[in-house]
Amino acid sequence: MIDKHLIEKLVEEKLASSSNYLVDVTVQPDNVIVVEIDNDDSVCIDDCVELSRYLEDHLDRDVEDFELEVGSAGITSPFKVLRQYQKNIGNEVEVLLTAGTKLTGVLKSADENGIVLTVAKQVKPEGAKRKVTVEEDQPYTYQEIKYTKYLIRFK
Repeated sequence: MIDKHLIEKLVEEKLASSSNYLVDVTVQPDNVIVVEIDNDDSVCIDDCVELSRYLEDHLDRDVEDFELEVGSAGITSPFKVLRQYQKNIGNEVEVLLTAGTKLTGVLKSADENGIVLTVAKQVKPEGAKRKVTVEEDQPYTYQEIKYTKYLIRFK
């Protein structure tokens, strides 16, 4: 079976001089290699083709046959690396906590420890007749998060 770490090393080498970055590599038992990349702006098809050719040139099919898929992280895919979180600061996201609670809010910040999510809540002030919307910053560690993904809304 092809070594996942070898693929990660080759991808990192190739992407070092570009604005693209590695999101994930999976190697399935039947040697199906799936490489996901992303970019702070957007990944173009030419970037995927170039990386695919680079990997093909550095792997020997005579030694071990494989199937290779190189693509960009989809817009609805959960975030897997810190850079994806940082790319989406200021955007509306959906967060599913490991406790089972699903939240939507604006991603305020992200660092190696966790994220801060700005959530809108309906609160009824004392003595008021109607509820008002209040924004609250809620910090979460990555251990508390099952997944986070970009929220697409059609208005």
